[in-house]
Amino acid sequence: MQAPVDHPTATGRRRLSPFWRHFWQMLAAMGVGMVLTAAVFAVVVQAKSWDQVLTQYPTQALVAMAFGMTVPMAGWMLYRGMGIRNTAEMSGVMLVAALPFLCLVWFDVTKSAQCGGYCLLSIVGMLALMRHRSAEYTHDGHEGDLDSVAAADRPSTLIG
Repeated sequence: MQAPVDHPTATGRRRLSPFWRHFWQMLAAMGVGMVLTAAVFAVVVQAKSWDQVLTQYPTQALVAMAFGMTVPMAGWMLYRGMGIRNTAEMSGVMLVAALPFLCLVWFDVTKSAQCGGYCLLSIVGMLALMRHRSAEYTHDGHEGDLDSVAAADRPSTLIG
């Protein structure tokens, strides 16, 4: 994996690599979604605190949080030109990460949603997928768009 800062600029200052810039942008989008989802959810159910939401509506809170973090992240990825395939894969990672925590609630292992654990697992999953597909996340520009992905999947027609 690449170091967080590895590209010197003309002024001698260092900037984030495309990999880490993309990671922080997605994390920021997820954070905005998380805060907005929590606020809207708490108002809708008229809860006095987020802890109250987590204990009274654990399944709903986890599902809302998973979608509330995934939708803005996916929107940002599409806006940045990452393409449908990469966006769908990353969205899948975000949603699948909620399943173990939903099972904890459904099987009465815990009485409250473990949103902190979900967030941590989703970030680890996001980083794992980014590392697995590092070619898609280590370049500036729009390498993840559908044309590039399709071109990369086609065999070369050069005869040499």
